[in-house]
Amino acid sequence: MRIALTSSGNTSGSPLDERFGRAATFAVYDTDSKQFEFHSNTKGVETSGGAGIQAAEAVSRLGASKLVTGHIGPKAFRALAAAGVEVYTCAGGFTVAEALEELLAGRLQRAGSADVEGHWV
Repeated sequence: MRIALTSSGNTSGSPLDERFGRAATFAVYDTDSKQFEFHSNTKGVETSGGAGIQAAEAVSRLGASKLVTGHIGPKAFRALAAAGVEVYTCAGGFTVAEALEELLAGRLQRAGSADVEGHWV
């Protein structure tokens, strides 16, 4: 299984990015290999609109079946749901590795809907 996490940097010790569409990086953890990959989200950061939908497409293309992020808007949430990606939100203050640990330990609850309005920064 592949798990995407929004990240402020390129290491598992980087802070979990609170934003989904405009997250700096997507960290993708493979539960089989126990390895992280880091993918820049430059397109989402620089776009004037539609960042959430673009990010949802990117996460889907990366093969993730689960996403951990701080917050997510309605359009991105619907796009991820349509792609079969489960969304989990995680309060601030966690690193990518800590947020992953929270998910794997079953301490994060699956989101049933968006938790912010669109264009949240």
